[in-house]
Amino acid sequence: MSIKHYFHESLLREYDIRGIVNETLFEADAFIIGKIFGTRVLENNGRSVAIGRDGRHSSIKMETALVEGLQSAGVDAYTIGECPTPQLYYATHTLKTGGGIMVTGSHNPPNYNGFKMMLGTRPFFGSDIKDMAKTAATGDYKSGLGKVIKTDIFSNYIDRLLLNINLEKQLSIVWDCGNGSAGPAVEALCKRLRGKHKILFSEVNGDFPNHHPDPTVEENLETLIASIKSENADLGIAFDGDGDRIGIIDNHGEIIWGDQLLAILAEDVLVERNGATIIGDVKASKVLFDQIAKLGGKPLMWKTGHSLIKTKMNEVDAPLAGEMSGHIFFRDKYFGFDDALYAAVRIIELLDKRDEKLSSIRAKLPRMVNTPELRFDCAEDEKFIVVEKAKDYLQNKGNVSVSTIDGVRVSGTHGWWLLRASNTQAALVARCEANTPEKLDLIKKELKDLLENIGILETNF
Repeated sequence: MSIKHYFHESLLREYDIRGIVNETLFEADAFIIGKIFGTRVLENNGRSVAIGRDGRHSSIKMETALVEGLQSAGVDAYTIGECPTPQLYYATHTLKTGGGIMVTGSHNPPNYNGFKMMLGTRPFFGSDIKDMAKTAATGDYKSGLGKVIKTDIFSNYIDRLLLNINLEKQLSIVWDCGNGSAGPAVEALCKRLRGKHKILFSEVNGDFPNHHPDPTVEENLETLIASIKSENADLGIAFDGDGDRIGIIDNHGEIIWGDQLLAILAEDVLVERNGATIIGDVKASKVLFDQIAKLGGKPLMWKTGHSLIKTKMNEVDAPLAGEMSGHIFFRDKYFGFDDALYAAVRIIELLDKRDEKLSSIRAKLPRMVNTPELRFDCAEDEKFIVVEKAKDYLQNKGNVSVSTIDGVRVSGTHGWWLLRASNTQAALVARCEANTPEKLDLIKKELKDLLENIGILETNF
């Protein structure tokens, strides 16, 4: 007998599945997700799926239901236990399973949870996820009896992070794990990495008692910054809740934002891969794309979203990519997925080779003035319509360059601004940048004028 099921309308998102536990996400959903994904794996000639989970209180129950769903479809589950998301990605590659699922709420509040998925070694996103609702409504799943195979790959993963890494300096590094699932891996890394290491909040705790695990929010970095200053450290490293996004603080306690970090890492990659394509998302600074070109690389601006970036990297054979959000992707000497622990090792290796501090390296990049990411509430069924209205409005504007890769990014003589629809929230996302505060005010006015002309009245920024 087929089991028909209906997901909450907010659960199936562009890049992953995410909801509020026992409000929009239930164990019954996890079971059906397992059945549907298992069916897709079998249709793709796979036979097994690697499964990992983060440290949220609901993750074990969600994992159990998910695995039962996979088994009932006739798929074997390789369970690797509590781990950061990139360890699950690593498992999918090295165990050669037909796919992988990470049970994680990422950097969302403690009462959230969800699933990040791979079919084979490629991201499972967009229409793949949206089509799960259709399958659930028909109850058209395969049936069978899969096995559960407990698998320990932790040591192999740590070995791979450290492959061919030979440090000479005694760098002083402070690590902030944010009580997320990267904590044990960071502890293991630091035992084998040369240098002086201070580790904050490495105990996995789904309540996140010390601060929220999102390294893009400045207040979440306050303890790390204070510790860097008190330790006179060379570097600070922060992680999100599941270890696929990184935050970097320099020796002066200043934040190195995602696009700045990518510009710094690009220099080392392009020494060996001259002419290679480096990808940044549409929210990144003009400085990043100019720097890549200056270093002899080919800058490519692409859509925001870790799944979209990974897919584009494979398409254009890019060795490095990154997002403002702190997702950093290395195909140079690595697998091409977003791994904040591997990115941390690479920035440490970079500093070990240089005769200058991170603050000095960053100081060489041109200084720009920009807004933080701005968000405006906008209904799910309206946000993409608003972006189309913006495109229509801009057709009558001269002296500007308009990119429509992801929303609209408008570049003029004073700088640039971006307006796009969020793929994860009922919101519009905006950002502005210029090379002086006065020019930034002009850019912000241009964006405000557009928002007011297309009917968005909340413009207090």
